[in-house]
Amino acid sequence: MRILAAPGQGSQKPGFLEPWLADESAKDSLAHWSDLTGIDLVAHGTTSDADTIRDTRIAQPLIVAAGLLTGRRVLAALGDSPVHLAGHSVGEITAAALAGVFSDDEAMTFVAARGRAMADAAALTPTGMSAVVGAGYDAIAPVLEGMNLRPANVNSDSQVVAAGLLSDLAALKDNPPEGTRVIPLDVAGAFHTDFMSSAQEPLRAIASTMSPQNPMRPLHTNRDGSVVESGQEFLDLLVGQVVSPVRWDLCMQSFETSGASEFIELAPAGALVGLAKRALTGVECRKIDLPEHIDELS
Repeated sequence: MRILAAPGQGSQKPGFLEPWLADESAKDSLAHWSDLTGIDLVAHGTTSDADTIRDTRIAQPLIVAAGLLTGRRVLAALGDSPVHLAGHSVGEITAAALAGVFSDDEAMTFVAARGRAMADAAALTPTGMSAVVGAGYDAIAPVLEGMNLRPANVNSDSQVVAAGLLSDLAALKDNPPEGTRVIPLDVAGAFHTDFMSSAQEPLRAIASTMSPQNPMRPLHTNRDGSVVESGQEFLDLLVGQVVSPVRWDLCMQSFETSGASEFIELAPAGALVGLAKRALTGVECRKIDLPEHIDELS
């Protein structure tokens, strides 16, 4: 059984979509989604610089668009092969669309609203995120709580991303928990915490216009790694996800329990494959960064 995983914000790189747009149908799709969202995804995927595509309003739709373009091609290449789907943070929107919960156009409309709402929420208070490397959730969560910080992303048993006020993150960096390193992340705010609460209402409004279908393939949630069988439940989780921790560590445990033999990360790939190589013993890991990588699937 294969895991097809969609990456989250921060995975984008300048020019990363250029090789995919040699395919006219991919270019047409990206142009259509550009019109739909009011964001020039063609330019941002090919010629925009790193600072431009770091903007939350741009990064989130760009990453989901890339995942949809590459994910559709991967699923076509895999045919009837058993596949489970998952996404990290904003990548959950990609995974849900690939599972048939909603259409690609609905996914792009939703993620554009999410990017705007989260950017607006981040502008309200000076917040950020820092990776704490060297310990897992059980060890780090009480320390963060004592420093008024939140465990926003639990990526593995040795990497937790803390989020909160910039002043509290500075104190964490100056006094890291024993045996850990603290690495400030270049992000706009404290995502997946209550600092994003104002982003939920715009997402509820968009979600209320959608008619989600139950997933056609097993679809894992960031909430606890479990497989969600209800499309409406998964859509509700997507709305709540902006203020809830991403438990990617539990997702990887669930992949292993489900009998995964191969882990495939969609473009722009790299971060999730790195985590999988360390956590999923005996599981082959692949990146889909170029069209020719799909030809290597069997």
